[in-house]
Amino acid sequence: MHSQVKSVASLSLLYAFRMLGLFMVLPVMMLYGDGYAGATPFLLGVALGAYGLTQAIFQIPLGLLSDLFGRKPVILIGLLIFAVGSLVAGSATSIEGLIIGRALQGAGAIASAIMAMVADLTTEDNRTKAMAAIGASIGLSFSIAMVLGPVLASVAGLSGVFFATCGLALLGVLVLLFVVPKPAQPTGKSHRDSGAIPALMGKTAQNPQLLRLNLGIFSLHFVLMSAFVVVPRILESGLGIARENHWHIYLGLLLGALIIMMPFMMLAERKRMVKQVFLLAIFLLGAALVALALWHTTAMVVITLLLLFFVAFNLLEATLPSLVSKVAPAGAKGTAMGLYSTSQFLGAFAGGTLGGWLLEQNSATAVLYVAATVTALWLLVAIFMQAPRYLTSICINVGGDFARTPAVLSVTGVAEALMVPEEGLLYLKVDRQALDQQQLAHVVGTEV
Repeated sequence: MHSQVKSVASLSLLYAFRMLGLFMVLPVMMLYGDGYAGATPFLLGVALGAYGLTQAIFQIPLGLLSDLFGRKPVILIGLLIFAVGSLVAGSATSIEGLIIGRALQGAGAIASAIMAMVADLTTEDNRTKAMAAIGASIGLSFSIAMVLGPVLASVAGLSGVFFATCGLALLGVLVLLFVVPKPAQPTGKSHRDSGAIPALMGKTAQNPQLLRLNLGIFSLHFVLMSAFVVVPRILESGLGIARENHWHIYLGLLLGALIIMMPFMMLAERKRMVKQVFLLAIFLLGAALVALALWHTTAMVVITLLLLFFVAFNLLEATLPSLVSKVAPAGAKGTAMGLYSTSQFLGAFAGGTLGGWLLEQNSATAVLYVAATVTALWLLVAIFMQAPRYLTSICINVGGDFARTPAVLSVTGVAEALMVPEEGLLYLKVDRQALDQQQLAHVVGTEV
């Protein structure tokens, strides 16, 4: 158990280092990027979102390569590519160099390989908690980055942010080589609840419920990147808040949003009102964007609207992966999450690029209205989604000769069951509140 805790903690740290480096430029790119030769709002928007395009292209392939060549070599190569990209961006004097550096950062796409390694290093009964720890590390790195980015940029400029990012990547290399344990089980196959399975991609991509969620995460990160094309400039030029003091604003907003969102999260899960809270959050996100487009010259109004924006964003960022987990068929969770993550990164690229173009061609107000329109379309699609079944994924090691799947399906609380003989694993979707654990343990012949 101690070794599993160490594994999850070290991999969470590794993931956090990388996401911290990607997120730190979010609140500062549009403020400090004007100094690069050839910089325009459009090209700065491309630089802001460029990592998303290469991340979307490489994250599933690198996860599959880790099945063939091992997790650590692929993660190591990804971290080194990320470090090189950070160096290129930090050394750049032109906007083209900045874009190339950001694209290289995204090309070091190690998320899928890390998730697969978590599956290698944890037992089935601890895997859900391990994945939750990784998710928490992403949320924490976003919050820290929103504060740390403006602080570093005020001291060392945008190049300093990228050099710090390179340092984090190299620190991640040391963690990988000297702290992360080597998986005891051989690689060569992907765990279906943590990695994408090529044979399942077509069917998973056509699942209407999952399509709605993929559209949702695309829209959410489109909106995030679009908003940060204009929000830093609103704070500085519109409200007169010095850029070196922006971190105070983000710190207060993120802490306030965390406190406000917690009751909604508990209401969603404990009272089984996920869909209602989900729709409310989408509506609040769109309302905040429209109001910000209309009233962005008064400090108190802007701060209040940004607080509402972050409450809605954090709620949706936390709820969407949970919905994917609930909706994905047994044995297809890893594939569903792979396609979901690809949609997320494509949304980041589209939001940064289109947001920058709109700012250059029109105004900050136009950027906010387009982001609000995307949110409204998302809300229209989300209204018609089915209320999720409150199911949890379970994976049980039963051996390749297990032949009692029909009996498992008759157990109270078991909704889906998939036996994969070549893995010796039984994948289940269960209702935890209704599950008869004693009956299930009797059928599968092991403690659940």
